Amino acid sequence: MSSSVAETAAAVRAGEPVVIPTDTVYGLACSPHREEHVHRMYALKGRAERQPTALVAAGLDALAELVPELDTRATAIAAALLPGPFTLVLPNPARRFPWLAGERTDALGIRVPAVEGAARDLLAAVGAVAATSANLPGGPDPRRLEDVPAELLRGVAAALDGGALPGAPSTVIDFTGPEARVLREGAAPAGEALARVAAALDASSPPAS
Repeated sequence: MSSSVAETAAAVRAGEPVVIPTDTVYGLACSPHREEHVHRMYALKGRAERQPTALVAAGLDALAELVPELDTRATAIAAALLPGPFTLVLPNPARRFPWLAGERTDALGIRVPAVEGAARDLLAAVGAVAATSANLPGGPDPRRLEDVPAELLRGVAAALDGGALPGAPSTVIDFTGPEARVLREGAAPAGEALARVAAALDASSPPAS
């Protein structure tokens, strides 16, 4: 099963679940804008409804439109690491997309993947998706479209083939507190990411008087 960018984008706009490539692994995705669409995706995967799921944006400009309340610190952190293989948990003061946030509606996981080709064209067409790994709970992260479990492929409206991917999930870092917390080591070293963020925040701080 392999779909075109246009077919996949149309399915996302219609609220249907799809399989898409990212810069890490294949994702099970849907439109992020309505709760029932996300719950349909969760039901297909067998994922608990109160688990958080990333908001995956086409770019930093799209992210700013989706979550306009991001403050100067959060914006600097996002600019330091994105696009890239990271999920950043950032403050969500307006509690946008509460159906993606899990138990913490004042925080939101953000992704802007570094993608090319069909994956880039899809995100450009739809602006953003909600996405989780296209696996069954506890199963391996799919590196190729053919690695996606057959029961998921039977349940989606479209599946976009992006070839072989790196195969390691995104590195997840929580920046909502005074100190960053690494929630998952993944495709990129967390230590290097934290160093980049520290440098960016230092550069954005006003000089001492």
